[in-house]
Amino acid sequence: MTVSDSPGAPLRADPPAARRMTCSLVRATTTLRVVIEIGSRARKLPAPPEVVWESLTQPSRHGARPWLNLLPDEIEPRVLRAEEPGAVVWSSLWPSRPEDEIHFELIATPSRETLLRFTLLTPGEAPDDSKAGHLRQRLNVLLFADLRFSYGG
Repeated sequence: MTVSDSPGAPLRADPPAARRMTCSLVRATTTLRVVIEIGSRARKLPAPPEVVWESLTQPSRHGARPWLNLLPDEIEPRVLRAEEPGAVVWSSLWPSRPEDEIHFELIATPSRETLLRFTLLTPGEAPDDSKAGHLRQRLNVLLFADLRFSYGG
């Protein structure tokens, strides 16, 4: 998938045959698994990385502003891995796609904001273009609208 990191730019999907294949290490061993990148996007959030990291690792934390507004076909993700304050991996939000994972990279900016990148990966079969677009759109809304607005930005 090709996405633009330009503010306000629409997501574009390459033809299905051109989908990028990536490999990732599983539990830092020599075992490799092939995964398909369904989508990726980065945007700045108006909070420092440690605050964004806490929001991602404890989305339903008591006292926090609610932001994880799930649809009826979605479930709250489990945190599979977390390295404070730069990385988080969630389980799938979608019971119909249980093997998908959402990887987050958090990078501090000089202005004490966070550049948050999500990458949606699957070790299984890639969804059709319509479903892939829906999954990417949902992550964009949850992260770059709902989470952003929870910080007042």
